[in-house]
Amino acid sequence: MYSTTNFRRGLKIEIDGEPFIILEFQHVKPGKGGAFVRTRIKSLVTGNVLDKTYKSGDKVDKPDMDEKEMQYLYVEGDNFHFMDNASYEQVFITREQLGGVDGFLQENLIVSVLFHNGNPLVVELPNFVELKVVETDPGVKGDTASGGSKPATLETSTVIQVPLFINEGERIRVDTRTGEYVERVKE
Repeated sequence: MYSTTNFRRGLKIEIDGEPFIILEFQHVKPGKGGAFVRTRIKSLVTGNVLDKTYKSGDKVDKPDMDEKEMQYLYVEGDNFHFMDNASYEQVFITREQLGGVDGFLQENLIVSVLFHNGNPLVVELPNFVELKVVETDPGVKGDTASGGSKPATLETSTVIQVPLFINEGERIRVDTRTGEYVERVKE
C-alpha cells in the first residue's frame, strides 16, 4: 500500500480494483484543520481523468502491474499481435487499447507493454522510430531546411509534416510522443 507521502508524478495506484496513474499532486496544509493531498489521476483502463482529494496519511492500494518487453509481429483486422521476448508467448491488443500509437508500429519493433492482472493495458513505444517516406511531393530547387513543410506518407500509412527537402525513399526519425519529424537518417 502507498501512503499519501509516497505520491509523485507517474506513480501507479489502484482505486476500487482499477489502475490509475498520478498526473499531478499537491500537498496542502491549511491554517485550520488537517493537511490533505489534491491529486489529478488518469485511469489506465478508460483514460478518464479524475480530481481526487485524500487526507494526509490516507493509504491507497498498489496495483498488480507487470511490465514486459514485447516485439510487435503483425496486424490482423483490428488486432495487433505482440510476442513476449522471454517466454515467446503471444498476445493481441486491439486498436482501441493502443490509444493511437498504431501509426508508428512497424514489424519487429520492440515495445514495452504494461499488464494489469494479466491483461494488457498500455503499449509504450520507444521515444523515436525510424520510418521510410513512401509518398511525398518532390522537393523544389531552393527549398531550405527552415523553408516550411509538406505532408509525407510513411511506410505505416501515417501522414506527418516534414521539411521541404525530404524526398520519397528517405528514412526519417519521428518522435512517437508528438508524431513530429525529428531528422533525416543517414544510411
